[in-house]
Amino acid sequence: MGTAFDDTSRSRQPHRVAIPPAKPFLQTLKSNLKETLFPDDPFRELKKQPSASRKLLLGLQYFIPILEWAPRYTFAFFRADLVAGITIASLAVPQGISYAQLASLPPIVGLYSSFVPPLVYAMLGSSRDVAVGTVAVASLLISTMLGKEVSPVENPKLYFQLAVTATFFAGVFEASLGFLRLGFIVDFLSHATIVGFMSGAATVVCLQQLKGILGLVHFTHETDIVSVMRSIFTQTHQWRWESGILGCCFLFFLLTTRYFSKRKSYFFWINAMAPLTSVVLGSVLVYFTHAEKHGVQVIGNLKKGLNPLSITDLAFGSPHLMVAIKTGIITGIIALAEGVAVGRSFAQYKNYHIDGNKEMIAFGTMNIVGSLTSCYLTSGPFSRTAVNYNAGCKTAVSNIVMAVAVMFTLLFLTPLFHYTPLVVLSSIIMAAMLGLIDYEAAFHLWKVDKYDFAVCLGAYVGVVFGSVETGLVIAVAISLVRMLLFLARPKTGLLGNIPNSMIYRSMDQYPNAESVPGVMILQIDAPVYFANANYLRERISRWIDEEEDKLKSRGGSSLQFVILDMTC
Repeated sequence: MGTAFDDTSRSRQPHRVAIPPAKPFLQTLKSNLKETLFPDDPFRELKKQPSASRKLLLGLQYFIPILEWAPRYTFAFFRADLVAGITIASLAVPQGISYAQLASLPPIVGLYSSFVPPLVYAMLGSSRDVAVGTVAVASLLISTMLGKEVSPVENPKLYFQLAVTATFFAGVFEASLGFLRLGFIVDFLSHATIVGFMSGAATVVCLQQLKGILGLVHFTHETDIVSVMRSIFTQTHQWRWESGILGCCFLFFLLTTRYFSKRKSYFFWINAMAPLTSVVLGSVLVYFTHAEKHGVQVIGNLKKGLNPLSITDLAFGSPHLMVAIKTGIITGIIALAEGVAVGRSFAQYKNYHIDGNKEMIAFGTMNIVGSLTSCYLTSGPFSRTAVNYNAGCKTAVSNIVMAVAVMFTLLFLTPLFHYTPLVVLSSIIMAAMLGLIDYEAAFHLWKVDKYDFAVCLGAYVGVVFGSVETGLVIAVAISLVRMLLFLARPKTGLLGNIPNSMIYRSMDQYPNAESVPGVMILQIDAPVYFANANYLRERISRWIDEEEDKLKSRGGSSLQFVILDMTC
């Protein structure tokens, strides 16, 4: 039983407060599960509807967002989405071919992956700005993880089968997280983790592209910087100066266009068109100079036609199935973290909200469908989404426009890419990856939180000097250790009164804050539970002992009250 004081009573007589009745276990469990898995109560609108047909319609609109916004779609929106879709298509074609090369897959697979998945996302995605396509980091992961088991050169058919199988399991994993409302798991990849990991992966990808820039045929399958540098400098006699000059020229062109687009935002279209321009110029140059006969490698023939079905290519009975599952889960996590983070970032710019669980279902579904139509892993890459945003997109229809443009390319234009030099594709990848090395964010982390900087640096070093998987494990491990330390060893501090106010702040941060005579106010920055109860008891006792010793040394009044501020 407890007591409370009635402020309206002048006598200040205590009265008893009854212990609240215990709730049934099932009711408590239901309430806790609802708060954990459905904090936004997504089906609250359905409860208000009187008819079953209306509930069915709202349910379909929830799971298929295009049914909700399509009736309000206007011609003005279409004009904006048409321009944005054509703009990102000009980026999707060269990037799709380039990233397929990075994944050690046929270039045509990169174009397939820019056709079907965007159509699926346009129906299921909740973001107006995300532009769907292949991503460099996931492409590198697929190449390194699957390439250790099966050679893409010696056994390209089996390698392709494992790639689409890994994509299938990535989609199943992503969709499962969304359906089970477990999207909060992705939040364990903190901002510092993502910055370090993406910067490290971008560095590794850039180093890998030196193979194409220098015209090397044989190259290491390892991704760490030591192996890559050894592979480069032990083959100096095989460097092709023609390829090197061509690569440096196109890389300079791409970086220059990006520089001007950053200086003047209305020049964004120059940066967006630069990769396709590089492909066209490189192809024309090789065609008229016959550079392919002088050591400049080209793409070769690309098969015309739309995506062939790949249901029979899913290697569920392969002895390498576990490798495909592992690759799918790891690449799925990375693609999901990037796609959701990119969607949320651009949604904040336009002041609207996206549902993380819906996004996971959309990404998962498009990868499942993609794996059945000769596509490999896709997500919402930052570079393509930024171009879509700057081009003035209004809805996900821009993805449909992009898919139609890629379909036109697959049906009629693929023979034009025969003479596209691989060195141009390497330059496109390098230019895109240099933009992902976010040193400014790393400097900001150093200024704000040294521990977050250590997480960022750990991820970067792990990726560059170990492997992509090693860097991810290191970053997540450091983040989890930090979270556990925060919970098990919460920060405590003294609060003091800011002069001439009723405000109390940390006396460490505000030196002018004054303590209340005879009263010690302690702030605890974490919830109290079994893992930190003993620590807090010992730490509070120490605060009391130190405060009493301080008061005795000054000859002041003794400590009378201890107030715990637990509003964390």
